[in-house]
Amino acid sequence: MVARFMSLKEAVSSSVRHGDTVAMEGFTHLIPHACGHEIIRQGLRDLTLIRMTPDVIYDQLIGAGCARKLIFSWGGNPGVGSLHRLRDAVQDHWPHKLEIEEHSHAAMANAYDAGAAGLPCAVFKGYRGAELPRVNPNIKFIECPFTGERLAAVPAIRPDVAVVHAQKANKKGDVLFEGIVGVQKEAVLAAKKSIITVEEIVDNFDDVPFNAVMLPHWAVGAIVEVPGGAHPSYAQGYYKRDNAFYKAWDEIAKDRDSFAAWIDENVIKGGPEDFAARRNENRA
Repeated sequence: MVARFMSLKEAVSSSVRHGDTVAMEGFTHLIPHACGHEIIRQGLRDLTLIRMTPDVIYDQLIGAGCARKLIFSWGGNPGVGSLHRLRDAVQDHWPHKLEIEEHSHAAMANAYDAGAAGLPCAVFKGYRGAELPRVNPNIKFIECPFTGERLAAVPAIRPDVAVVHAQKANKKGDVLFEGIVGVQKEAVLAAKKSIITVEEIVDNFDDVPFNAVMLPHWAVGAIVEVPGGAHPSYAQGYYKRDNAFYKAWDEIAKDRDSFAAWIDENVIKGGPEDFAARRNENRA
């Protein structure tokens, strides 16, 4: 795998296919909203979407009819409430039925690790006394061959495509994440292909902070410069979280018609350049 610089439209059209398994990760900040919008614009369907904490961007993807299945460990509009498009898809099959597979955060993190290591499953301490194994057949229990201890096992996560957002990439194709990170690195390493959107492309990384995470160019697929591409989540050092949008989304997403109108106006008729304007409005 060699990093390639391209437009967002080219990155999605060359990397994502109908029916693919797509993991879009980012924890609290650096959530790849711009790439999610491009997936909607390109009309991709029957996707299995994976995310540890599906929030607004997954609500939009589900409501737009892109998803067939959701693999996740928590779902909601952070600090506000439910994801109404997710709820509508599960309860009332609109715009169509959505299959769900729920895990714990620990299971998802371990499953990404296993996928990145090329292992078929993740084995960890967990789920003992929990209710999820009753409704999720992909949670198994095994006996440790060395200690006899009962351990949980889940399938490794190995997406067709991983999508993440980062602060910077250099011209060589190395990628730099700063601040709070989740499983972005593991998702990219576990995936067959990857799309990394970044705030900016620079010559070199100067003054790399202590808590930074690096992805080397040889482990990265498509790189796209999309200033503001994580809005309405935040990108440390670039812009703040747009709390007003998360509150507004609750009302927008409650009604099918208002949701569809919002998608048409802000996604179908929009583009990556819109995210730069939103970044400027929410400068850190």
